[in-house]
Amino acid sequence: MTALISPSILNCDFTHLADEMDKISSADYAHIDIMDNHFVPNLALGAPIAEAAIKASLVPCDAHLMIEQPDRWAPVYAEMGFASVTFHAEAAMAPVKLARELRAMKVRASLALRPGTPIEPYIDLLGEFDQILVMTVEPGFGGQSFLDLTLPKITRTRKAIEDAGLDVWIQVDGGVSRETIERAAAAGANNFVAGSAVFKAEDAYAEITELRRLASAHM
Repeated sequence: MTALISPSILNCDFTHLADEMDKISSADYAHIDIMDNHFVPNLALGAPIAEAAIKASLVPCDAHLMIEQPDRWAPVYAEMGFASVTFHAEAAMAPVKLARELRAMKVRASLALRPGTPIEPYIDLLGEFDQILVMTVEPGFGGQSFLDLTLPKITRTRKAIEDAGLDVWIQVDGGVSRETIERAAAAGANNFVAGSAVFKAEDAYAEITELRRLASAHM
């Protein structure tokens, strides 16, 4: 497996979006957080900004839908041009149906789990998804501290994927930095969302390179 770095633009300077997207041109994906102030207590990055980010990005974009009714809205973001669309297990009415719809649109389908949501109810469904996002903070705000209590869930998820012989990525999102990425990689993650660590670094390009190196050394 290859370590993938997906900077979250939640911490970028939106008044200079094109320049900020250029900073992460060495990344594997650009992670775009969509929040509706219902599923999470924050309102951020609606469709107009998402579309602008896609146009400005030099790398594929990954939509993280922290919203109610993803069954209705996830296909809309797929149509915008996202390469990957992540929806939450806690919000989706029919996660398998939605994942199949996204895949039929040639978009990677990703299922997200809040820190307190177990993986076990979804183990038999893993083959329906291209990625499982294990949230390593409570979704809704950037800049939170990494929750180590999620590491055993990452390990259980990786074991279930390997036992089933599947090619499913595990993404982690929340508090990912030089201090935490090695633990997440050792637990079984391979796609790392880093927001503050990248956009607050003096050199975002160098930070992405270093995060990728640290993760790769522990996979």
